[in-house]
Amino acid sequence: MKLLFLNPPFTKRYDSAGARFASTRRSRSMWYPVWLAHAAALCGNDVDLLDGPAEDISAQEAVRKALDYDCVVFYTSAPSFKNDSFIAQEIKRQSKRTRIVFTGPYVSALPAESLTHAPWVDAVTVGEFDYTVKEIHAGVPFDNIAGLVWRNGEKIEHNSGRPPVENLDSLPFVSPIYKKYLPIRRYYLPFALHPYISIYSGRGCPYQCSFCLWPQTFTGRTYRKRSIANIIEEVRYIQKELPQVKEIFFDDDTFSVDKKWVEEFCDAIEPLKVCWSFNARADIPLAVLQRLKRAGCRLLVVGYESGNQKILDNVHKGISVQQLTDFTRDCNEAGIMIHGTFVLGLPGETLESIRQTIDFAKKLRLDTVQCSLISPLPGTELYEEMLKKGYLNRQTMVTEDGFQSCPVQYPGLSNQVIEASVNNFHREFYIRPHYFLRLLSHVAKGPAEARRVFSIGKEYLQFVFSHGHF
Repeated sequence: MKLLFLNPPFTKRYDSAGARFASTRRSRSMWYPVWLAHAAALCGNDVDLLDGPAEDISAQEAVRKALDYDCVVFYTSAPSFKNDSFIAQEIKRQSKRTRIVFTGPYVSALPAESLTHAPWVDAVTVGEFDYTVKEIHAGVPFDNIAGLVWRNGEKIEHNSGRPPVENLDSLPFVSPIYKKYLPIRRYYLPFALHPYISIYSGRGCPYQCSFCLWPQTFTGRTYRKRSIANIIEEVRYIQKELPQVKEIFFDDDTFSVDKKWVEEFCDAIEPLKVCWSFNARADIPLAVLQRLKRAGCRLLVVGYESGNQKILDNVHKGISVQQLTDFTRDCNEAGIMIHGTFVLGLPGETLESIRQTIDFAKKLRLDTVQCSLISPLPGTELYEEMLKKGYLNRQTMVTEDGFQSCPVQYPGLSNQVIEASVNNFHREFYIRPHYFLRLLSHVAKGPAEARRVFSIGKEYLQFVFSHGHF
């Protein structure tokens, strides 16, 4: 079967298939469509991969390209589902023979509802879809494919579930697929050196954060790791075949779960002299941070979420404000940069707690920050809580141009106030003399870091002025 993996285009600079929340960003950001690429690597021949947002193509062009295939596998999300469904409808209208399959956390959480709302879609996958799509590609009948919910005439059939992939070493490397199909230089992260590459060393997360999408809908609460030898082999491939890459980002939900494993990994990667970074929890001891630095680790992406302890407890973060403070101090001592992520509008939020979080972020010595709006996505505990308490009062979580909007309103705290507070957070954090001095220290580190600083700084200021946020 000739098959196309499609990350559909939406609005300009829309960041979707590899992002935990699909939206347009204040400064340029584009994640790799890693889930589609993994499945493409497993399928082998007669497949193509098209990343609409990175290629900057129109919906009409995506439809035209898709008509050449027997099957089109979409990656969709809660914010983009209506848009992606429209593109699927156009493909089906022009080619009734083309099978259309939707994948991703949104359809994993709402499989029957997704097929009901998009009657031109033939099937959706539930959970990790690598082997599910491989069987579709091989021509296995839909009724024999685990992990598939599909349309059988007027009926919607639910097949048996497919367990997560246990032996991650059995999956082919994703980086050769990037090289073959994707425009590497069009992928950006504001905190990463450009060009970067994103891969996984493991899947799943054992922590209980109520808002986190993938562990609750997609990858599960058990953390599964590739072997160190397998990861190092892919790092060597990237060094040889993608020499333009300046930084490798390990996008596991929480790379640092097993501290002993982390130290063993440091021993293996240090001789390769590569620059790398990863998603971390704020519980890594100073000695391990120092070991990471010696092994070439440049930066950690850390979920701070809030400066208010009650809010951290409400979302089951399992960490204290004091731990966040101490961890930040240790990272600075070890010489590791931090991209801190925060969320405004979480359960228990008030004007006072918003001010507390902004002041907390400014007090910490963070290198970059990302402040998002609460996003109660279907399939998460947070979504069920907001729904049950009647706090969800909007259907959409993004504006027409793809930027986040707040779907939650609390008694005494409106959507508009929460949205405005995110703009205030970024402005107060970035537009201050102390932060400018920190930026100068990064610029002094070398040309690659200087280019990153000037690029994101220019784009952020353009956004601020164009949207009147001063």
